[in-house]
Amino acid sequence: MNPLSAWPAPAKLNLFLHITGRRADGYHLLQTVFQFLDRGDSLEFELREDGRIQRSEGPEGIPEASDIVIKAARLLQERSGTRLGAAIKLRKSLPVEAGLGGGSSDAATTLVALDQLWQTRLGEGRLAALGLELGADVPVFIGGQAAWAEGVGEILTPVELPEPWYLVLHPACSVSTREVFQAPELTRNSAAITIARFRSGETRNDFEPVVRSRYPQVSEALDWLGAHAPARLTGSGACVFAAFADETAARRVHAMLPAGWQGFVARGCNRSPLLTRLEVEKTWGVAKR
Repeated sequence: MNPLSAWPAPAKLNLFLHITGRRADGYHLLQTVFQFLDRGDSLEFELREDGRIQRSEGPEGIPEASDIVIKAARLLQERSGTRLGAAIKLRKSLPVEAGLGGGSSDAATTLVALDQLWQTRLGEGRLAALGLELGADVPVFIGGQAAWAEGVGEILTPVELPEPWYLVLHPACSVSTREVFQAPELTRNSAAITIARFRSGETRNDFEPVVRSRYPQVSEALDWLGAHAPARLTGSGACVFAAFADETAARRVHAMLPAGWQGFVARGCNRSPLLTRLEVEKTWGVAKR
């Protein structure tokens, strides 16, 4: 893939996640902090004059008809009224149902990239509103800033965080977000906290006890990683992570992974790589004109 044509769809981590209540419509209220990673999926877009939207390349395990990338492109096309279409290449690097936000990030990158390439000019606010129709995590990827999140995850306050190196482990399982949200033993009444309390370390992930009890592979990964650094589940799992002061320390532990285990080292980012790519596209577009 040509790096000048590729658009990044970075992973995210939930540095903590508290469930503080439940709305009348069944959606859970939460508090969390999102931070991006310098690793993720990648997309390319070829504009079409005939208005067709298709996936010219993508993972076999995700049918085109149910691909959130295609849904995002069609939603933007419908709401903007553009007559343009696109052929989309999606190259997955992130595992699915892993708590890294892969699908949401793919959708956000599609909205941001096509808003620029189609020149629909909806802007961040309207794109975020469209993204929320696709998934609660999509708006944070559109905003592109590490954020304190409340509501169902859509009320965002940018935050400045340390940018450590993370070791992320992917246990050999997928976690059903629907299943763990519906678990009767899930804590749904955590007291709301402040950003100051988050910074002091008074946090946890409310999904972790549920996922530990139902997915032994995740519990084993948390215990193994926790022997080297404080470890935590991201989102509803299955991935777990730990922060390290530098890349060398993270890679040293990564080299110790038991045979057959999967994991990667990535840098935490307060500013999404997607925003950098968008700036390049805008600059290139001006230069062409």
